[in-house]
Amino acid sequence: MAGATSKLRGKIPPLPDADSLLASAPESAALVRYLASLAMTAVATVVAVGVDSRVAIPNISLVFVVPVIVAAISLGLGPSLFSAILGALAYNFFLTEPRYTLIVDDPANVWAIGLLFVVGLIVSAVAFTSQRSAADASLLRRQATVLQGYGREVAAADNAQAIVSITARALAALFQVPVVVVLVMESKVISVERVGNLEPLDAEIEAARSSLATGLFSPAGVYPALASRFDFWPVVTAEGQGAAIGLAFDPDERPSAPAAVVDIVGRFLALALDRQLLRASSDIR
Repeated sequence: MAGATSKLRGKIPPLPDADSLLASAPESAALVRYLASLAMTAVATVVAVGVDSRVAIPNISLVFVVPVIVAAISLGLGPSLFSAILGALAYNFFLTEPRYTLIVDDPANVWAIGLLFVVGLIVSAVAFTSQRSAADASLLRRQATVLQGYGREVAAADNAQAIVSITARALAALFQVPVVVVLVMESKVISVERVGNLEPLDAEIEAARSSLATGLFSPAGVYPALASRFDFWPVVTAEGQGAAIGLAFDPDERPSAPAAVVDIVGRFLALALDRQLLRASSDIR
């Protein structure tokens, strides 16, 4: 078991501490992103005002599109839209007559401010979509690499405990959340393997057994698993042995379709457990 697990650890990135995952402060991170967006727009304002004081440039408003693009790529859609709004206001306040007010005398400037805002919205959406597509492609490549390594390692494991341990670490690497894999034989819990510092409660073990008994997905916090922090997926084998895969997702960062990847891992797990039982039966004979 130790040999198989150590090989997998060499190929799968370690899971961050579960306490840090659950204790993270998304509000603070969001505030930092918006402050960064504000800072970039302020820099763009200084540059635009400095250039406008020396050279008359008709399209000086395009300077405010730069922080919108940077925010969309590196900070997210919300900060990017924030930059678009700030940019339009800054252009109005500092660069249109009468200056240092939000009043606009010239109708042409009204159109210019409105166009700047619309351009900011469009650029923000396009840049964010491109960045999200690139991130999704990177995630798929990483998941494929982890699944390939998992398939090789679980096939080489020589006992059920090693199989379950390798599976738990692979799931942790795939989703970067606390994981528990509950191994059950004839309705009795044989072992509980977890990754991360989230200790499964008795109610969660019972939810895992219920999911396996019914063959149905059991989401966290939903009846009858009201007290469960884990989503559980059942894994049923042909030899009467089964397992329940539990993942503790942050409600604010839950992936859109985790079931597809979990199903792949579950099929590997079922095949490995069946093979291990057949091998054990052959050894007894």
